[in-house]
Amino acid sequence: MASRAVSHKNTLGQTFDYSSLKLSDAAFKRIGDFIYQNVGIKLPPVKKTMIQARLQKRLRHLSLTTYEAYCDFVFSDQGQWERTHMIDVITTNKTDFFREPAHFDHLFDVAIPDLLKKELIDARQPLNVWSAGCSSGEEPYTLAMLLSDSCVLKPDLNFNILATDISTRILEKARKGIYAEEKIAPVPMDLKKKYLLRSKDRTRKQVRIIPELRHRVRFMQVNFMEDDFGVRQKMHIIFCRNVIIYFDRQTQQRIVGKLLSHLKRSGYLYLGHSETLHGLNLPVSTVAPTVYQKIAEE
Repeated sequence: MASRAVSHKNTLGQTFDYSSLKLSDAAFKRIGDFIYQNVGIKLPPVKKTMIQARLQKRLRHLSLTTYEAYCDFVFSDQGQWERTHMIDVITTNKTDFFREPAHFDHLFDVAIPDLLKKELIDARQPLNVWSAGCSSGEEPYTLAMLLSDSCVLKPDLNFNILATDISTRILEKARKGIYAEEKIAPVPMDLKKKYLLRSKDRTRKQVRIIPELRHRVRFMQVNFMEDDFGVRQKMHIIFCRNVIIYFDRQTQQRIVGKLLSHLKRSGYLYLGHSETLHGLNLPVSTVAPTVYQKIAEE
């Protein structure tokens, strides 16, 4: 079955087929250089087709008919506002509820008991958790469900969750906390009943995180390439999973070093299953697969 052509009427009322446009090597390099310098992510040549497809909607929205014209606009003084949209569509946002569940087991079986034993958290000192690279919110809401459930068993365990991402578009989606029903399949039934509301219109097949849980998560835009992340509180736990894999080793060293500056002594850092800090000079010890504990003094 042939794919439907992506077309758009230009300002003269003529139909223009955007699917026929090709991203040139020169335009791809301009975009790639900007993304690396400002976001830290390298775009290898194999990503060119993906970038072309993702930016197609932006060209159509702006009624621009070449990628060269788009580059000229987005990198001009007049087009600075478009840079946020370009970053939003280029950066990858993939996540799931209860993704890599072994980390949540470690958090409750090892990390939190250790922090309690060392009196780093108690009735007066809430557990501070940071979901860095939170995407559309599944990770911080998973943490909020599990921690809220734990608070029922241990009333002294209070917590704060900070969730950050570079994409303003994806953060707005996360704040709303609305998900398709198929997305919540990994959530245990007892947690679904407690923390998820089904849409009154059953034909929409959507659920929403309950307001009490949404209010436990604070969402904020953070660019890891900035010198100041804007995060002021010290964290006990940082989840930064499947984020640093997109950066080169030098940038990984710099980003993780800055993350660790926000982590309390004996705090825990969780990375994605395919990420490692091996070979990087950082003040951590490996305590489980892709789980690290800060060992240096604050």
